Amino acid sequence: MNYYQILGVSENATQVEIKKAYKRLAMKYHPDRVGDDKEKHEKFKEIHKAYSVLSDEAKRAQYDRFGEAGVNTGGGFGGGFHGGFQGDFGDIFGDIFNDVFGGGARGRPQRGRDIQVQIELSLEEAVFGTSKEVHIATRVPCSYCEGTGSEDGNMQTCETCGGQGRVRLQQGMFSVQQTCPRCQGSGRMYINPCQHCGGEGRRQETRKLSIKIPAGVDTGDRIRLSGEGEAGPLGAPSGDLFVDVRVKPHPIFQRHGDDLFCEMPIGFATACLGGELEVPTLDKPVSLKIPEGTQTGKVFRVRGKGVKSVRSNRTGDLLCKVVIETPVNLSAEQKELIRQLDESLSKKSKKHSPKSSSWLDSVKGFFEKVKSA
Repeated sequence: MNYYQILGVSENATQVEIKKAYKRLAMKYHPDRVGDDKEKHEKFKEIHKAYSVLSDEAKRAQYDRFGEAGVNTGGGFGGGFHGGFQGDFGDIFGDIFNDVFGGGARGRPQRGRDIQVQIELSLEEAVFGTSKEVHIATRVPCSYCEGTGSEDGNMQTCETCGGQGRVRLQQGMFSVQQTCPRCQGSGRMYINPCQHCGGEGRRQETRKLSIKIPAGVDTGDRIRLSGEGEAGPLGAPSGDLFVDVRVKPHPIFQRHGDDLFCEMPIGFATACLGGELEVPTLDKPVSLKIPEGTQTGKVFRVRGKGVKSVRSNRTGDLLCKVVIETPVNLSAEQKELIRQLDESLSKKSKKHSPKSSSWLDSVKGFFEKVKSA
């Protein structure tokens, strides 16, 4: 049996190359992956045996000099792969799972959880910015032990993880590691834990926090406040606070990006004769000139009266859509005057109502076409 050939490496291979080859083959042939395939079970035994020799410099030297007879690898597998080998399998892929499950945090507690809250703003508050107070039920550093979790500072090695800060769990076909639930990843525990926080270094409280809202935010925006989330255990860093913004509907304006939009009703006479209207904006009214003959649906743009973007220095515009209001509740005299006006206009309809005349001509042509078909 040639151990180098089993692992697929040369006799001059480095320890890094040997370990890399072993990981690749172990992933392919491990019993947790191949089920009841006995042939692959045997193959895995050979792979593990070869690695146990070549990864040990002393055994490798004996093997290179005397061959397989020069080393004693023993059995080492116990009664079955699924029970006796899961620890080794975890070591093979430990660096992979440590990346996924936060293995870089070994020896220190994990940071606190992030917190997410939502605040509602008026359109004015969102456009000009404001400050809002929120109350957050979360865990904060214990004031009695100053976040240490200890009454006197005396510590001992965590019995659950043996000081490693991580424990191994079997999940399906993999043996994975996670932060020790007892010491929260620190690997050590206080002999006399704080009586007020149970040795965790943090307590549940409701915090009052003032949040500064920058000008120009909109629904869907998220504000991040670093370190304002849940306190970490045993003095570990706090998580972050994420504030999700929702802007309430406004009675006059609608927001489209950095522009504001509103509908502006005007009287029949103003639409016909023109005039000036006072238009509301979010800070102060402005005067808008309405030319004579303005049609309903016409949109006027008031430059710079929209929203200043939170992401740039651009300021949007105010878009005012004209809606001509039809008079209602007319008196007999008013109705008669309108009839007289209509008779006067209809004598030169193409001049006074070009769109209506054009539409009537199109309708007339359509019916003539249908009649001749």
